[in-house]
Amino acid sequence: MSVTPTKQLKVLLADDHELLRRGMRALIERVPEWQVCGEASTGPQAIAAARRLRPDIAVVDLAMPGLDGLEVTRRIKRQLPSCEVLIFTGRSESDELIRNVFASGAASYVSKADAGKFLMEALKSLAAHKPFYTKKASAVMFAPFANPKVQPAGAERLSPNENRLVRLLANGHSNATAARKQRVSVRTVETKRADIMRKLQLKSFADLVRYAARNGIIKI
Repeated sequence: MSVTPTKQLKVLLADDHELLRRGMRALIERVPEWQVCGEASTGPQAIAAARRLRPDIAVVDLAMPGLDGLEVTRRIKRQLPSCEVLIFTGRSESDELIRNVFASGAASYVSKADAGKFLMEALKSLAAHKPFYTKKASAVMFAPFANPKVQPAGAERLSPNENRLVRLLANGHSNATAARKQRVSVRTVETKRADIMRKLQLKSFADLVRYAARNGIIKI
């Protein structure tokens, strides 16, 4: 009987502190199926490495020379939509910063001070294409929907098919994966996603995730 080999999870580390990268590499590579496929110390290097190595996950420092982590995330997501990005930062966790992180396309945000508690858990979640929120991030991202009397614009106008697509996307599935599950083309998913955003008057993917959580489409 043949055995299907386990797929290696490729992780790119982008941080301008070599000792920190070394520590993260040691932690990540304790998992047999996980591999650090490359490292970068500047924003432009991170984008080039992602394009060349096509990682499954990129761990990106918020503050790097050349380009900051938010812009690096935007460019990686444009070029490699299936690559999940975890923003790693030593800065204080302001509400505005957390909102900007998720609006950039990142699927997780972990403070360096909390790396021991959350880094591996976040990577496991992203490996399954599911976003990961710390308690602080959840409080910030879902606060606008905490009041049950507040109904997002257009909530009653989504069809069952649109709700299914929102569930897939908000749970972290890429456009390509959502297309495969719904048996349509990637272009169709992209068009439907844009239509849904317009219908609900949403401006970012983070808004879509909040909408899904508020309306019980996903569980957090």
